[in-house]
Amino acid sequence: MTSTIKEPMGKITTTLTIANRLDQGKAEDNLIPADRVRSITIKNVLVDTGATTLCLPQDAIAQLGLKLLKTVPVATVTGIGTARIFEDAKISLMGRDATFECIELPAGADPLLGVIPLEALGIELDLQKQTLVLLPLSPTASYLRI
Repeated sequence: MTSTIKEPMGKITTTLTIANRLDQGKAEDNLIPADRVRSITIKNVLVDTGATTLCLPQDAIAQLGLKLLKTVPVATVTGIGTARIFEDAKISLMGRDATFECIELPAGADPLLGVIPLEALGIELDLQKQTLVLLPLSPTASYLRI
């Protein structure tokens, strides 16, 4: 199964659905109705192997209501800076789900999907075809290792 949009100059973009995992837990425990779980779908998310994790603009983080975890130093194209990390962003991509921390980008910035979520979800890049490819997950083959 593949899920991507071909872009010029070797860019790979995809559509991500992101939910607030804390909201989902509250809904599972019947503390809030399921329709109050905050989630968004973002199109044209750049798959960026230079990014470590999920990077979301400030406005997307606010819509999701994610909680601040910490502020850390980060390496950017302009040098070392600081960034805020938020927790409990549950990504749904190509039929697979997992929960990650995300780095805050300025409001209006383009979201990025980095290598840690891709590896954890068992998704790799096919740069020649400019697509994302699901790695096997079956009784006879799996991308997961112990």
